[in-house]
Amino acid sequence: MPELPEVETVRRGLQPAMAGRRILAARANRPDLRFPLPEAFETQLTGTKVERIDRRAKYLLVRLGSGETLLMHLGMSGRFSIEAEDVKRQPGDFVYAPAANPKHDHVVFEMEGGVQVTYNDPRRFGFMDLFATAEEAANAFLRGLGPEPDSNRFSAAYLGEVLAGRKSPVKAGLLDQSVVAGLGNIYVCEALWRAQISPRRLCASIPGARAERLAPAVRSVIAEAIAAGGSTLRDYAGADGAMGYFQHSFDAYGREGEPCRREDGGVITRIVQSARSTFFCPKCQR
Repeated sequence: MPELPEVETVRRGLQPAMAGRRILAARANRPDLRFPLPEAFETQLTGTKVERIDRRAKYLLVRLGSGETLLMHLGMSGRFSIEAEDVKRQPGDFVYAPAANPKHDHVVFEMEGGVQVTYNDPRRFGFMDLFATAEEAANAFLRGLGPEPDSNRFSAAYLGEVLAGRKSPVKAGLLDQSVVAGLGNIYVCEALWRAQISPRRLCASIPGARAERLAPAVRSVIAEAIAAGGSTLRDYAGADGAMGYFQHSFDAYGREGEPCRREDGGVITRIVQSARSTFFCPKCQR
């Protein structure tokens, strides 16, 4: 599932294609994705102006001039494509994804200026919601989310406080969206490797020196992944059709059996935690 950097890459790709433009027509080619689309979805969106596109955790938030927000989640295989002469691909050393199968084009936005934005989702695990922007704090998908990794609220002190007393492994703690918003399996593995903390270590042991290492590790790995355009696993692609390349920089994730990049004699090991693969170096991550 796309994590925070992937969703931010998509947001940046959609921004020039949609922000400041009116939705001339919204077309839903089916009544549902993971969940049913909002009632009168096409009617409510047609004619509205997109003010800007924000992101909260792994959610895209399309701010509309009508005072509503269109929330979009990519699920496991959701992707957007943009067709327009005046919207160029984002710069970067990307490897371009193959064309999406049009039979999975489920939602289409016809924008001002001849721009067409299409949401394609073969597995239909993504979803869309429409709510009054003023009621965002009460939205079922957004309420209870923790701070963003790059926000002022996220710090070593905060991390130590929120993890103190928890008896679950630190990896599970970091995957809890009420602790940190937007983190997923890939970047938690990477952050723990950078902080030299074992994913098996209990949350209660993190406050103090370990939190001082872990908080900046989380910040840096997310920042670098965003700068690199996200990570491409299976069928994730940016809104411009480009796939990110941060996966070429993984230090732990997916490197089972390979030597630790710290050259300490350790070998990257894979274990399963909460039905998810965890990659770490048993020698340097303690």
